[in-house]
Amino acid sequence: MRAAAFVAASLLVCQHGVQAATAAQGRLAPCMVCHAENASSAEPDTPLLAGQPSFYAITQLFLFREGRRGSAVMNAIAKGLTDDDLRNFSDLIGKLPPPSRPARPADASRMATGAALAQKHRCASCHGADYAGGKQVARLAHQREGYLSRVLVEFRSGKRLGYTSAMSEALSGIPPEALADLAHYLANLPATAR
Repeated sequence: MRAAAFVAASLLVCQHGVQAATAAQGRLAPCMVCHAENASSAEPDTPLLAGQPSFYAITQLFLFREGRRGSAVMNAIAKGLTDDDLRNFSDLIGKLPPPSRPARPADASRMATGAALAQKHRCASCHGADYAGGKQVARLAHQREGYLSRVLVEFRSGKRLGYTSAMSEALSGIPPEALADLAHYLANLPATAR
């Protein structure tokens, strides 16, 4: 609940900013505490916002606001957002530069398994050849690995729903233990795959 109060207070302060660019950056700053590339978070599998398409971002914010996507912190933060707030935040998110490839070395065996799974299950057909997403489809390239692993499991089990049944259908053919390799591949995509 402290996070919700912090964000609400930050939003109120930033609404009275003197310059649009400064105010916009200030409004997004509390979000980046958890969602920035190098931020530490109470939940290590919190997604990066960087590089997400604005249409995808506004849809997710709407779902959080309406309680259709579950996250106690995000539901509390989004509850008071207006439609204009959703548009402004999603526009800002859409302008963030995409995340870079993690500096840590990737496991070659897991990368090969993940690449084969992505190709076999046609992940690029929706998420793009570079996995940058687009419109209402999420960017997967260089997303946090822990977040990807959790979300893939949730889609496969039906706990998390997508716009269509495409995600659950695509993942149903992947053994649950292999989802971590797919997440490892997407989080560590080589430059040639982008």
